Amino acid sequence: MTNEMELKAECVRKGISQKELASKLGIDTVTLYRRFKGESDFSRSELQMIRSILGLSDERFIEIFFTA
Repeated sequence: MTNEMELKAECVRKGISQKELASKLGIDTVTLYRRFKGESDFSRSELQMIRSILGLSDERFIEIFFTA
């Protein structure tokens, strides 16, 4: 389950809007919002892209995407 608040915080820290993140992922903003809320899951490639875009460390990546 995605930690929505921490993912949003990382976007803010990196100066990337959710609209910009959606664009970089090649998905619609509404789709990104659904994934942030846990209504649908990020694909493996999207997770890898988010990690790269936000420059997440292994620890931070796990905290955001794999810690309930």
